[in-house]
Amino acid sequence: MKAAALLFIISVHLVSGGSHSLQYFYTGVTRGINFPEFTDVGLVDGQPFVYYDSNTRQMIPKVDWIKNNEGPDYWNSETQNLQREEANFKVEIGTLMQRFNHSSGIHTFQRMCGCEWDDETGATDGYEQFGYDGADFISLDLKSTSYVAPVKEALITKQKWDGAEAERRKNYLTQTCLDWLKKYVQYGKISLKRKVPPQVSLLQTDPSSPVVCHATGFYPDKVKISWQKDRKELHEDVDVGETLPNHDGTFQKRAKLNIAPDVWKKNQFTCVVEHKSGDPIHMILTEEKIRTNYRPGAVVAIPGIVAGLMVAALVVIAVVVGVVKVVKRRSGYKKANQSDAGSNSSGAAAQPLHA
Repeated sequence: MKAAALLFIISVHLVSGGSHSLQYFYTGVTRGINFPEFTDVGLVDGQPFVYYDSNTRQMIPKVDWIKNNEGPDYWNSETQNLQREEANFKVEIGTLMQRFNHSSGIHTFQRMCGCEWDDETGATDGYEQFGYDGADFISLDLKSTSYVAPVKEALITKQKWDGAEAERRKNYLTQTCLDWLKKYVQYGKISLKRKVPPQVSLLQTDPSSPVVCHATGFYPDKVKISWQKDRKELHEDVDVGETLPNHDGTFQKRAKLNIAPDVWKKNQFTCVVEHKSGDPIHMILTEEKIRTNYRPGAVVAIPGIVAGLMVAALVVIAVVVGVVKVVKRRSGYKKANQSDAGSNSSGAAAQPLHA
């Protein structure tokens, strides 16, 4: 199956300062591939803390701080919510297949939702968005308390959800979600507030290819990578990638310098990595500092990039059961999953969507 069949553009909200985020990512997929038909992953400050899929049918902890602070009632309630959500997603995929005139094939329905809170300024935000087969389907606009339908197939859904349903979900995102976020931040304050500096390497596939500045192992996820020429920041000939998760809860990012070796060897090019864990790291580009396993006539694979990206890909697949492209685009959400915003549920599952 082509990767595009599982592609859904989602936004990983990079937080800085005293900002915190609670996010849930849900994916339903039709049968025919080697993935669970439904998965859900919850993240606090970009760190996965709970996970559910249709194979195990159990919500499980991914970090000690949630495992040690919530008891059986929490896990039973969340599991029951997600079992209902799993059934909902199967129905909704069928509904959307009919609406898009798809009678067969592999199709996906995805939902992202969440809230953000800055413990220094008190600022808050919330978001909810849905996707079908790798494209935006519908999203909630908190300011107008109404849904935005970017495709005609979502207009029926907008008509159904605008009004009482939009108000209910807005109330969840702006109230209950934030209450749980603050509780989770308190649970994991030691882990979530840690600062781990990045490890920086200069990587190259072969002597004629671009040089990649690769930063990995850092936490939290907010980082800036830039290239300088003679101490002046370059904006052209630089391709900065997205921040990706590592298997251990840290993050990685890279920036490619698209300049021929005969050019950068005659000038001073420097990779600058800025992270809140300490002073900026300056890595001056020289042949001696480049890591590569290039051998003439051999298939090239740079462990620092390939292994890292493979790990990141596995983590992301576990998060959304698909090939996910992380983009710096404001869209978002958190699922309003309960009819009573004052209930004990954390919001890890929603009421039937009835798209």
